[in-house]
Amino acid sequence: MKKLHIKDLLTVGDLTEKEFYQIFKLTSSLKKKNKKLLKGKTLGMIFEKPSTRTRVSFEVGIYQLGGTSLYLSRNDLQIGRGESIKDTALTLSRYLDGIMIRAFSHQMVVEFARYSTIPVINGLTDLLHPCQALSDFFTIFEHKKRFKGLKLGYIGDGNNVAHSLTLSAAKLGIDITLASPEGYFISESIKSKALDIAKQTGSKIVLTTNPDEAANNADVLYTDVWVSMGQESEKDKKQEIFKNYQINSELLKKAKPDVIIMHCLPAHRGEEITDEVMDGPNSVVFEQAENRLHTQKAIMVLLMY
Repeated sequence: MKKLHIKDLLTVGDLTEKEFYQIFKLTSSLKKKNKKLLKGKTLGMIFEKPSTRTRVSFEVGIYQLGGTSLYLSRNDLQIGRGESIKDTALTLSRYLDGIMIRAFSHQMVVEFARYSTIPVINGLTDLLHPCQALSDFFTIFEHKKRFKGLKLGYIGDGNNVAHSLTLSAAKLGIDITLASPEGYFISESIKSKALDIAKQTGSKIVLTTNPDEAANNADVLYTDVWVSMGQESEKDKKQEIFKNYQINSELLKKAKPDVIIMHCLPAHRGEEITDEVMDGPNSVVFEQAENRLHTQKAIMVLLMY
């Protein structure tokens, strides 16, 4: 089996367009039938913050592939008591076959990968969420059978998920319009990288403060929570700022009739999305969540096989 050209998956920006399709092809195969491709392999999972989907999907995924997982919270590791990231990475590389990290700081994951001699998978950082984006675009491909000529409308905070969605859209040639309040756009560095990639693929990347602009004729409508983990002190402020950035039945009318509705979860129903939309016929939210399992199995195989 041909592996990816990279040792680690830290950002979708490191993947070639061809490798996106390589991941999607294997994901589709593993979704239909489990194969024990990682028999005897052990995945270490480092969590600095709690998780539902990331932990369960990786644990179940490595088990279905014939391997095993080891859950490691920050309190389980000497790194929480002052051991360097370098020494931790070098040590764990002697015991494990791969490491998934869900961390606050993206730089921590980058440094860990620098010293690790085994594959490192970014399970989420403050900057990026590559596994989520890969699962999302696999879900889009399942429903739309193509990327070129599609429009993805993102409504909400220009956060880590929005960053990875934008980079993925640029790589795959899908148009993306992101509607966020002033001051909450995606970072300039991510925008610049995505625009450079888009010059080669023809993707159109638009940033706006108008949710209607993102929703108009959209093939995909996507949202995320207004208040991310660690931002609880900003809850009241952000709820007021984002109150007009909700995917509801009125906004849905502006999209194409066969639009699919996506949310990376957890959702705050009644805030960024209404019940009637999330539970409606256009929603693929829970299928999208299931696909985290299958996409991450493909990622593990292509890095750890």
